[in-house]
Amino acid sequence: MITLALSKGRIFQETLPLLAAAGIEVLEDPETSRKLILATNKPDVRVVLVRASDVPTYVQYGGADLGVAGRDVLHEQALASDGAPGLYQPLDLKIARCRMSVATRVDFDYAAAIKQGSRIRVATKYTETARQHFADKGVHVDLIKLYGSMELAPLTGLADAIVDLVSTGGTLKANKLVEVESFMEISSRLVVNQAALKLKRDKLRALIDAFASAVPA
Repeated sequence: MITLALSKGRIFQETLPLLAAAGIEVLEDPETSRKLILATNKPDVRVVLVRASDVPTYVQYGGADLGVAGRDVLHEQALASDGAPGLYQPLDLKIARCRMSVATRVDFDYAAAIKQGSRIRVATKYTETARQHFADKGVHVDLIKLYGSMELAPLTGLADAIVDLVSTGGTLKANKLVEVESFMEISSRLVVNQAALKLKRDKLRALIDAFASAVPA
């Protein structure tokens, strides 16, 4: 049995064409099904639905043989744990593209704040990534960890800036925030458990090759 870990939403939907290229069809819609383990048209392949941030953990510890995870999650966890042993990243799938950015209120002078060496407060769920970014710039920050509704932090005075994923920028604009710095391009990667790659080599290699052939050049 091959177990693939996916998260609901954009990554799941954009992975479906890659699965189709491998001749695999998920038999239920995760948005309407209550099941967390979904069968496919292949009796030896199943999909498990987990939180996006948990995909690398499931793959690393063998709860799944492979998975699809964003570079944001992989980078954050690698910084937090000094790497992710047991994980092999053979492919950038070039799906779920966005960018990691700093955003502030329109009236906040970000350039002046970081130039003057001011200590700024930054809200984010990517605390390790933000810490590294600002340390590289020599900027002093107080980090506030949030798990959602990042845009509220500058609006309520909780923080001067946020570090978050930006796709179109529409949510920022709707909340009168502006993207002041973009510092990491994000896409989703295929991650594979190294032990599974040895034990199920032929099946996993065939799947990896099928994914690779379907990824746009």
